[in-house]
Amino acid sequence: MKNKSIYEKLLGAEFQGLHPKLQKRYQISEGNPIIAKGTMHHITGGPKWLYPLWIIGTMCKLVFPERGENIPFTITNRAYQTDKGTEEVYWERAFHFPKKKRYFNATMSFDAKSHIIKDYLGDPSPLYSDLRLTVEEDGSITIDSVKQRLVIGKLEIPLPKWMYGVATVQEAYDEKMAAYTISVHVHNRLIGTVFAYEGVFQLHE
Repeated sequence: MKNKSIYEKLLGAEFQGLHPKLQKRYQISEGNPIIAKGTMHHITGGPKWLYPLWIIGTMCKLVFPERGENIPFTITNRAYQTDKGTEEVYWERAFHFPKKKRYFNATMSFDAKSHIIKDYLGDPSPLYSDLRLTVEEDGSITIDSVKQRLVIGKLEIPLPKWMYGVATVQEAYDEKMAAYTISVHVHNRLIGTVFAYEGVFQLHE
């Protein structure tokens, strides 16, 4: 019997409410990697004075300064067991700009006690966020970031809400296009939009 992914464990019976193609998309388990490629129609970001932050972000594969339209990208999700027996899923999101290849990576795991997905953003990770997953009536999925912490080595410092980069991810499957759609928006209550992209992709069968 196939092992359940951390997303199946979190959602339980609600997982069956996802579009069948999204169920396949989130059945990421050890030995069953999910690889996809597509196009980001738009990649946008916040004010120009954040540019130094984007440059620093490239060092830990978290954020980047490039913006554009119709940017090819790939997503690779691999699940594995840590030395402590924890199942983790590594997300590699690669954006292929004309002169640069940039990343927006993360490592996720399931916390059964708190019933959340733990998301360590970047590689190495400078930022942590709880994730809440919602199965929508149309079979799409919405992922929202909740509590966030600054990660400095083994030290994790809770951030005040005004410093949060609140992320909302929406994924769906479009039957007419025979493709997955994705929209990501990161918002801060003081700055407004910090980072956003939207596009389409298909799984590599």
